[in-house]
Formats: sequence, C-alpha cells, structure tokens
Amino acid sequence: MWLLALRTLRFRWAGFIAVFTAMFLGAAIVMACGGLLETGVRMAAPPQRLAGVPIVVTGQQTRDTTDSTGSSGSTALGERRRIDPGLLDTVTAVPGVGSAIPDLSFPATVVVGGRAVGAGSNGHNWSAAGLTPYRLTGGAAPGSGEVVLDTGLAADAGATVGSGVQVTVRGTLRTFTVSGIARQDTGWSLRPGLFFSDAQARQLAGTDGRLDSIGVRPAPGVDLAGLERSVARAVASAGGGTATVLTGERRGLAELPGALSGQRTVTILAAVFGSWAVLIVLFGVASMLGLSLQQRARETALLRAVGATSRQVRRMVLGETAVLSGLATALAVVPGRVVGESLYRQLTDHGVVAREITFHQGWIPVAVGALVAVAAALGAALFAGRRAARTEPVAALAESTVPGRWLTTGRLLTALLLLAGGAGLSVVTATVMTDGPTLASTAGPASVLCSIGLALLAPGITRAVVTAVGRPVRALSGLSGYLALRNATTQHVRTGSAVAPIVLLIGIAGGTLSMQSTEDHVSARSRALGVRAEYALSSSTGGFAPGLLGAVRALPGVAGASELVDSTGFVDAASHGDTVDLRGVSADGARQTLALGALNGSIEDLRGNAVALSRAQAKSFGVRVGDTLRIHFGDGAAADPTVVAEYGGDPDPGDPGRPGDPGEQYLLLPADVLAAHTTTGLPTRILVRAAAGTDPARIRSGLDGLAAGLPGTAVVDHPAVAGPGRQIQQILAASNYTIVAMIVGYAAITVVNTLVAVTRRRRGELGLQRLTGATRAQVLGMLGVEGVLVAVVATVLGTVAAAATIVPYGLVKAHSALPQGSIGIQLAVTAGALALILGATLVPSWRGMRTPPIETVGSGA
Repeated sequence: MWLLALRTLRFRWAGFIAVFTAMFLGAAIVMACGGLLETGVRMAAPPQRLAGVPIVVTGQQTRDTTDSTGSSGSTALGERRRIDPGLLDTVTAVPGVGSAIPDLSFPATVVVGGRAVGAGSNGHNWSAAGLTPYRLTGGAAPGSGEVVLDTGLAADAGATVGSGVQVTVRGTLRTFTVSGIARQDTGWSLRPGLFFSDAQARQLAGTDGRLDSIGVRPAPGVDLAGLERSVARAVASAGGGTATVLTGERRGLAELPGALSGQRTVTILAAVFGSWAVLIVLFGVASMLGLSLQQRARETALLRAVGATSRQVRRMVLGETAVLSGLATALAVVPGRVVGESLYRQLTDHGVVAREITFHQGWIPVAVGALVAVAAALGAALFAGRRAARTEPVAALAESTVPGRWLTTGRLLTALLLLAGGAGLSVVTATVMTDGPTLASTAGPASVLCSIGLALLAPGITRAVVTAVGRPVRALSGLSGYLALRNATTQHVRTGSAVAPIVLLIGIAGGTLSMQSTEDHVSARSRALGVRAEYALSSSTGGFAPGLLGAVRALPGVAGASELVDSTGFVDAASHGDTVDLRGVSADGARQTLALGALNGSIEDLRGNAVALSRAQAKSFGVRVGDTLRIHFGDGAAADPTVVAEYGGDPDPGDPGRPGDPGEQYLLLPADVLAAHTTTGLPTRILVRAAAGTDPARIRSGLDGLAAGLPGTAVVDHPAVAGPGRQIQQILAASNYTIVAMIVGYAAITVVNTLVAVTRRRRGELGLQRLTGATRAQVLGMLGVEGVLVAVVATVLGTVAAAATIVPYGLVKAHSALPQGSIGIQLAVTAGALALILGATLVPSWRGMRTPPIETVGSGA
C-alpha cells in the first residue's frame, strides 16, 4: 500500500496541496515560537565592549523571591546593581588571575555649539579601555580635567588632541581637554565612548565608589575553566550574593543593566503564543486532513469494494500522511528560523528586549515543531483511516454519497473539555488574576480553547441556526436562498467544516485585538488623567542637575513643578515576584503636578525615608499611614520607608483613569531617594503646571529658553508629560500586533484552503444544477447566500469565543465587560472574514463554471 500511497500523491497532488500547506506553515510557526522560547531561556548576549576579557564579575541582576505558596524563585532587576569596590582586591588575590580591571560607566555627552553629539554616549574610567580593548592612536592617557574620545566621537565633535571639549555629565556642562584619541578593532558597532582618569570617573559617576563590573584576565598558562570556578567561589564568599561571574556568550549581560527584565517577557510571550500555535496547528492540520479524506470517501469505498483490507486502507492513508508531513516539516526548518528572527526583531524594535540579546533556535524547537505537525497529521490520519477501514464496502459506498454520523462520543467530550477549559480560564482571569504581565496569559488562551470547542460542534450548531433563519432568508433571497438553505441543511457537515476555521479566526483575532485595544485605551487615559501638569522637560543626556528644579519654579506663571523618576521595585508584603512601579516626585510639587485625588496623610511629608501609595495598594499590602513598608529598589537595595500618605479614592467603574484604579498604581518616593537607585542616578523629567489664567505661550517660551541652554533637553506637552507606558503595555503591543498577526494569518490560510477545497469538490454538483436549468447567476447567488449563512454562524460563534477573553480582561482592566476603544476592530475582523468566505467560494466557482457543465458532471470533480 506504500506504493499505492505514492501513486495517489502523484496523481491527486492538487487535493493534497491544502494539507501540505497547513503542515508546512504550522511547523514553521511552532518552530518560530520555540526559537523565541529558547532565546528567552538562554538570554545570550555576546560581549562587545567587554570582549577583551574571558571572565566578567558583575552585579547579580536578579533577586530571590518567595511566593504565597512558599515556592522560591528569582525576578530580574530593572536597574543596574553595582558591586562593592572591595571585590577588586578579592578577585585580584585569586590564584591564576593575571589582572583584574575595574569598569565604570555613566552617561556623558559631548556638546558642540549647544548641540549634543554622539547619541547614547557613555563615560568610562581609562582602565576599562583595556576591556575592549581600545588603543590610543594619538595623544596620551587622561589626567585630571582631561578626556580621551573614541575616533568616531572625535570626528563628530571636530576634536583633536589638545583641544577643549564641552561634556554634559550628571546634568552639568563641564569643559575638558582632549588628551588622546582611541579606537577599537572588535568589529562591533559600540556606543560612543569618553574615557576619564579612574579617579575622575569615580567622582563623575556619583556611585560612591561602587563598580559596574570587573574584567578578569588569566595569567599565562592558567586553565580558564578552573579559574572561573575559583573566581566564582571567591566572589560568592565575599559578595554576599550580590555579585555573579559571567563567561562565554553571557558576558554581554554585564553591559546591559536591566536586560534580564526582558527574559520573563520573552518566555511568557513564547510560552503563551507557542501554546496557542500548537493548538491551532493541531486543529488546522487535523481539520484539513479530515476534510481531504472525507472528500475521498468514494475512492476509499471503491478500494474496499474491490478487495482492499482494512489494514491496507489504513496503511495507505498513513503512508500518504507520513510522506506529506515529512516533506512539509523538512521544508519548514529554514522558514521557521526566518519567521522566528522576524518576530524577535519586532520585539527588539518595541523595546521589549535588548537588541544585543542574540536570537537562538537550536534543534529542540525544530524537533518540537516537526513533532507537532507530524503528530497532528498522523493522529488525524489514524482516526479517519480507522473509520474508513472499519466500514463495510457496501456501507462505505453509501456513506460516500450520504453523510454519516458526525457527532461521535470522542468529539463531544473533546469539545466539552475545551469549552470547560476556556470558561475556567475566563473565571480565573476575572476573579483571581490581578493586573500584571500574567493577566494576558490566562485571558488570551480562553478564546482559543472556546474557539476550538465551538468549531468541533459547528455542524450541529450550523444546522440549528440555518433552520431558525430559514423563513426570513427565503423571503429575502428567493430561489437562490431556497437552494442555499436546502444545501446547508442536508449537507450540514460540509457547511460546518467551512464554519469551523472561521470561528477560530474571528475568536482569536477579535478576542486578542480587543484585549489590546482595551489595554491601550485604559493605559493612555489613566496616564493622561493621572497627571495635572501641562508641560514637562525631558532629558536624553542622563538627567537633570538638582538646581534646575528651582530655576523652573522661578519662571513667571509656574504654579508648581516636580522632578519625576520612574523605576520598578518589589514590595515584600506582596509575597510574590511581580514588580511594582516606583515613581519619584518632589514633595512640594507633587500635589500641583499629579492628580492624586483625596489624600489621607500629607504628601508634603514625602521626604527622606518616606513613601506614599494608593488606597488599593495600602489595602493589598496591609499597611496604613504611620506604618513602615519593606521594599526593594530596582537595583536590589532594601529600604523600610514610613507610609506618610495614601492617595486616590476607591476605583470608580465609570472612570478607569482615576487614581487608585489597578491599571495605573505607583509607590511614590522622594525623587532624590529613588534616583540614587536607578542606573542613570538622576531625574530625567520635570513636570510643570501653569498657574490659572497664565498664557500658555508665555510658559512655553520660558521652558524653551531653559531647554536651549541644556543640550539634549526637550519640552513636551500633555499628555506626553507622563512619559511612556509601563512595560506591560509594551509587552502586549509588541506581542499582539506581531505574533497574533502571524497566527491569524495561519488561520486565514486555513479558511481559504478549506473553502476552496469544499467548492472544488462541488463542481460536479454545480454542473448538474446548470444542466437542469439553473443559470450561472442563480448558482453564484446560491453560493453567495451560503457564504453569508456561513459568515453569520461563524461570526456568532466567534464572537462568543472572543467574549471569553474580552469580558474578563475588561472587568480586571476597566471594570467593564465591554471592550474599550474603537469597535472598529471587531467590525474589521468580521468584514475580513466575510471577504475571505465570499472570495474563496465565488472565485473558484466562477472559474469552474467556465468549463461546460457536461464536462464537470462527467468528470465527477
């Protein structure tokens, strides 16, 4: 039967194209998601500036956590954790260490003619130049008041050895003499670099002597692996768990503070959407293969009638499937990697993960993608082949013209199990989950499970709906509607097979994109309503010096101004690893620039070791005004600030933008306290509120004048003054508009393949109608009505499935069961599905009717 299977593939190749396409694309999608997951797990960052040393000691960028069940884990820090300078002596004393080189980085920008040049440039200590290495091409090492520029930055600034250059460091413009020009030959495109003497770099960095990293070079002839273990033991003993040792392709993480915070994001995205892809691919491949075998029922029946045994039929079906699936998965390896890299570029472009993290797709994702596609195909082939093989020859011939029983016990149980799972996830999302990165991980899959469950029941539901709308359809569409209703009723299994993939398309696209629309709407409104300031100064050169706030307040017409620092941290009382948003403000300007609502306590007391939080947070953490709250900053440092105020009223279901709503909560801290625990060390924005009756142009003119004297400073208007949204917003936007588009595209291809296959199979039936007197217009009209019926049933079922995601997500995010934002998303999804249905039905039928009817009937096509 293997030979027969190969001959069948050869002479019936057109009928297998749809099955092959489903397997090929499905395997590629699963491989791509697997590559994202492997990338998130490995988080490999090849060193660039630290490429010259094989071992790097740096701050441990994770914090150990314990959840409410007592399970331990770790959560990435959002800011750089620096290490004690005493570790330099500890590492130097390890036997086998040739040299230990300290590394210190801080924002430093060259200014030429009042304009910042060398975007993203950093200052370093001169010793760290050997870590790349940089080599002097002219001049000498820097001394006090001197600087060495890299060749690119020197060219941009027009600087030469001995010339003076202005540099902005920690918000202050200073003048240095260029003592030398250096270049690096690593081949990497590094950020522009400025090098100061080690003593001056420590002074300029403002880190109290703490270092970013220590580069380790082994002594000649020392075994590198053994030295790594020795250094790790020494660091573990002296570092108190705050330092770690990096080697190989992970050394680059020392250059990327906060990069590990994207690890959880990438793994969550890959796991959630990968599981979606697996379910959709299983359903898509199985449904396409099942439809193909169903359309070949007469051929199988004839084989049984001429003496083929049940075992031979099963072997033929499995042989065809094995050949197709093997070829499809083999060809999907390269496209799978291309798709994975494309998705990863989208994530890096959206800032979800650092560009320096390398995309990895090894043999495991490839094997899993191949296994999923092959397992789906062979499972469907085994089920369909067993049914065809067990049927007696006479009964098989009868079933090839009269549909058999579609609702088996296994199909019913599977559908109910999927619907129960989707409903369970919806309930968990609405009643248990809180706003955070994991909210979408329970809300999103609910619509996928419900879509597949309803798709499995589509034939029965289709028949019931068609019966219910029969009279109005006949009244509106006449003969074409009558014929369409008869076909849909008597061939409800065939109609249901056309409905099923469209339910999947509408359910996933509608649910996920509406979820994104709700997130966008709530976050934008919350940020806009949470800030009262009309303007803000924003720095791109590392932050503002402390004295600038006073200058802003002195401008005519300014009612209030506040420094603003954004970071993330942890509250020990939360008993979980999720981060909380920290916002640093000025105590005497917060009330004027932020919409804090009703206050319990005094926000003016937010100085020193103090914190303010929303009433919802106070209730969640079990604290009140006067209590202390154990927190950890984004760099891992611990603190016990006293709660001096609770802000915001109870969440208002009618106004999700009010302070206190779960969509936008911050722990408020003094700006100078929080800034000291960020990577830059300074506030990067100053909020400004105008006095009542003040001419806006007057305020703007004064702010523009200040910004003109501060290179890299811009004036922004409300609502942009609040800055970019939180990371969860970036996560959802990046994922839903890229990965979902890929999955929906696969579902759309499945829809087209299914409808085209069904329509091609009916060419003989359509030809017979034309021979009995039906015109081409009547036949196309009948197919159009059938398409509308399919669209109506699929839209209803798909909307029900989408509601499993939309309703619970909306309840948590916006206290509303309805999706927020534009209703155009759901309308666009429905319109797109209708266009696919009519296009994939009418176009093949119109082309087929160019053939004389007698030929299509005679061919049995």
